[in-house]
Amino acid sequence: MRLFAAVLPPAEAIDELAVAVDRLRALPGAGGLRWTGHDGWHFTLAFLGEVDEEILPVIEERFGRAAARQDPFSLRVHGGGHFGRRALWAGAAGGLDAMRLLADRADAAARRAGVAMEEHRAYKAHLTIARSRTGFDTDLRPYVEALAHFEGTAWTVGELALVRSNPPVPGVPGAQPRYEPVRVWPLGR
Repeated sequence: MRLFAAVLPPAEAIDELAVAVDRLRALPGAGGLRWTGHDGWHFTLAFLGEVDEEILPVIEERFGRAAARQDPFSLRVHGGGHFGRRALWAGAAGGLDAMRLLADRADAAARRAGVAMEEHRAYKAHLTIARSRTGFDTDLRPYVEALAHFEGTAWTVGELALVRSNPPVPGVPGAQPRYEPVRVWPLGR
């Protein structure tokens, strides 16, 4: 199964961002982007990739420990950015140091469980809202500028989620991956 660790924003935060994204979708050139579905919006902490089901109990044990060592923290969706010309994202503000620490703990927990993780790189809190349909020729700067002043309402991050990514349904135009929480742990003891 294809897994990742994530922070799942509450419905209120998703609704606020959805209003801002609807405005972005009205900008010129928005048809050149593949917009992600609201039900899939999340902040990825660590991408585990394809994992054998046999090690899932060890992963769950390690993630439980990581969550127990992390205190809840405040976060809000804030502004945006892009990765090259291929991905547009909303950012975060508030407890970013705590978010980075949780990402590091999730990464370490996966490694200790035996997951062959990619090379560790600095964590950047982001929630992907669109991708270029072509992968390389979309100027995302107007969208980033439109998101620059977006300020969502703060909420308390109180959970670490292990999420399964299911591939899009074959043959369905516009189908996107479907995400389902495998398990969720409360933060703190």
